[in-house]
Amino acid sequence: MKRRNFLFSSAALAAAPFAESATAAASAGDIKLGVATYSFRSFQRDLCIKYVKQLGIEYVDIKEFHLPQTDPVSAMVSGRKAFDKAGLKVIGGGNVSLPEADEAGMRKHFEYAKNVGFPMIICAPTNDNLGVVEKLAKEYDMKIAIHNHGPEDKHFPSPKSVLDAVKNMDSRMGLCMDIGHTVRTGADPVQCIVDAGPRLFELHMKDLANLKERDSQVPVGDGKIPIPEIFKQLKKVGYQGVCSLEYEIFADDPMPGMQKSFAYMRGVLAGLKAA
Repeated sequence: MKRRNFLFSSAALAAAPFAESATAAASAGDIKLGVATYSFRSFQRDLCIKYVKQLGIEYVDIKEFHLPQTDPVSAMVSGRKAFDKAGLKVIGGGNVSLPEADEAGMRKHFEYAKNVGFPMIICAPTNDNLGVVEKLAKEYDMKIAIHNHGPEDKHFPSPKSVLDAVKNMDSRMGLCMDIGHTVRTGADPVQCIVDAGPRLFELHMKDLANLKERDSQVPVGDGKIPIPEIFKQLKKVGYQGVCSLEYEIFADDPMPGMQKSFAYMRGVLAGLKAA
């Protein structure tokens, strides 16, 4: 299924109210769309929540900009309640850097996640501290979704590097596949979905005009990443996680590109249902 097959359905959905579009997408193929709140890093929490609601999205993973780990516990809890009050479903927190080598240093991140009720930490550990992360994941009964960050990442550049590291670990240890960083390593994101199996906990969605250039990000549907094929494979394997848009460009004015991205993705989902 090629990208051009969905252009007209995407355009039609773009004109519809976003909440209505979200309902259509949910019934289109059981693929859940979400927002990584890093996309709204230039905006305070209340505005971030407002914009997510305007997009007609209910799933979020929360970046620390909007729920600071350095806040008192009471402020963390009230901040989390703001998302709940808005009707948003928090699927996790992150991306959280986990550089600490020792358990005592690492524990603060898990306490933070526990205090705000994250069921999953989307994170960037190191090869050397994975054993500590696994131990605490078991203790706190929390999923760990390791985010690959492309060729510049000396620890986990690709989905394969994550999967190789966690293959013999507890089932709570898995992958958050960033499809933009994935294609920059030369990997096929569609095949990576197959390879990950149940270890695939989340996808971070984006698109690139040049599959080798980090700074060539464009609205989803305007680039060269095979979004329809990705969604088709997710449906095929019965993926139960969330596909969260992580929009890293135009930080001061992200809404137009994010609206366009969700319109396109909803069009793809509608096209898959009709196929």
